[in-house]
Amino acid sequence: MSTTDVSADIDSKVEAQGSPSPVLSRVESPIVPQATISGRALVAIVAIMTFLASLTTGAVMLVRAAATEWQADVAREITIQIRPVAGRDIEMEVIKAAVIARASAGIAEVRPYSKEEATQLLEPWLGSGLQLDDLPVPRLIVVRIAPGAAPDLGQLRQTLAEQIPGVSLDDHRSFVDRMRAIAGAVIVLGIGLLLLVFCATVLSVVFATRAAIATNRPVIEVLHLIGAEDNFIARHFQRHFLRLGFKGGLIGGGIAIALFALAEFTSGWFIGAAAGEQFSALFGTSSIGLPGYLAMLAQAGVIACVIAASSYRTVKRTIQMID
Repeated sequence: MSTTDVSADIDSKVEAQGSPSPVLSRVESPIVPQATISGRALVAIVAIMTFLASLTTGAVMLVRAAATEWQADVAREITIQIRPVAGRDIEMEVIKAAVIARASAGIAEVRPYSKEEATQLLEPWLGSGLQLDDLPVPRLIVVRIAPGAAPDLGQLRQTLAEQIPGVSLDDHRSFVDRMRAIAGAVIVLGIGLLLLVFCATVLSVVFATRAAIATNRPVIEVLHLIGAEDNFIARHFQRHFLRLGFKGGLIGGGIAIALFALAEFTSGWFIGAAAGEQFSALFGTSSIGLPGYLAMLAQAGVIACVIAASSYRTVKRTIQMID
């Protein structure tokens, strides 16, 4: 039953009761007012929640991409550490360890750190300008594994231990496991925040819908008296709140997308600077890519659909209470 049919039905009932018969001019208007304070407040709430949800989604995707990149880089490298031993020439030991590592299958690159480079690695903790000649500073060799290769690290560790005293090989396996656990915890936390945002959105829509129904209760009662179906009334409220949901979702999601796009655009200005290098080391390329932007748009659509579904259920339940 459309709005025109409802209006015609009202006129026929009025004429059948013997009321005056001048031509009645009707102005068709929606059951739910389009511009109300509660509607504008709901748009603002949905925009804020969509913005927060989009920020959470983008942050989770950045952390996940960065963690994957970290794990890939760490998993492709192993570190050989040679401690000074009395009576042994550490420079010769470093050369021997590098030769053994290069001879192993699956090794792409072997880079021994010089004594000066090893000292520079300690400067952030010990400060600069220190004389470390009398300290047993170990020497490091960074070994990069070839892509797709699986070298026998157990055999390499045994060969090094047999020929070089004071040597150790670290494959960073424990560090990768901790990194994987932290990344998983961040993703679970992000999903939990998204669920909270969805729950808060649904509650806000339920209260806003009930307020709209209370304002339009006389209209709903008249529609019931003339035989309008419950689904007819509920669909009007559903379409109204679906429009509000899309409007708020596009505003909040659009602001979040613009923010991430601006961050991606401006990150190129800091390439080569210390702050930019640190940020790139932590979060990689600071870009969520096309899948991230599509996820934000889809998220706005999902929130709008949730709003429409929850408003429909609320209207149906309220109409049953009127009956």
